[in-house]
Amino acid sequence: MAKSDHDTPDRIFTLAEANELLPQLNQRFTTVRRAKTVIANTKNEIQKASANASLGGGSSVGATYIQALHEISGNLQAIHELGVVVKDVDLGLCDFPYKHDGRIVYLCWKFGEDEIRWWHETSCGYKDRHPLDETTASERDD
Repeated sequence: MAKSDHDTPDRIFTLAEANELLPQLNQRFTTVRRAKTVIANTKNEIQKASANASLGGGSSVGATYIQALHEISGNLQAIHELGVVVKDVDLGLCDFPYKHDGRIVYLCWKFGEDEIRWWHETSCGYKDRHPLDETTASERDD
């Protein structure tokens, strides 16, 4: 059986490294949210244009819509390239592969949080996250 991406993360973070990325992640998720609003606000017009495309129909919001799609895609790709796992775009949930007790777990962060305070097993998610304690937070790469 082939390994999944979760079995061999490209990058293992320390807590400090993950926290250093939060300003950039906040900025990127702010841009994604703004672009999603543009898409929501132009969706009806785009659907009308799409329905009339065979008749040569177009839309004055087409370029705005396409730009918003590019902003979302580009920002999510940039986050992925950092080694961060985006779990929920709407909530801004991100996981950072982290070594804890000799195994890989995820540090867990949600858009708007000031710092990373949570972790969970790679097989679990947001609802199963645990608070970082002093022992967990002081660990470095084993």
